[in-house]
Amino acid sequence: MPGKILVVDDEVHIRMLLEQTLEELEDDYGVELFTAENGEEGLDTIRQERPELVFLDIMMPYMNGYEVCQAVREDESLSEIKIILLTAKGQESDRKHGLEIGAERYMTKPFDPDEILEVAKNILRIED
Repeated sequence: MPGKILVVDDEVHIRMLLEQTLEELEDDYGVELFTAENGEEGLDTIRQERPELVFLDIMMPYMNGYEVCQAVREDESLSEIKIILLTAKGQESDRKHGLEIGAERYMTKPFDPDEILEVAKNILRIED
């Protein structure tokens, strides 16, 4: 069952790297990829497209990743969406806060593309 993945990051090269990492899922399994370049656009896309998985940066303009995650968690109709915070903020307090507000997982940049792909496959229940 193909799914939808949204990448929300204000840095264009990070979005492109994540898209390149995840395009295998698009090509091989029919997963739809979406991107947004700030938190506000990301939340709009989440509400419109209802992706199963969101890779979400924290430090972004308009709305930060914590605010987006919290808004998603407060909307019962979006409760099934899995959010992976993917950020340069590596402090334990940042990680703890991210998990407390409802992120499925907290990953730091730089990230391992293989791990990103594995996380996406697990969440979307894609088996090789």
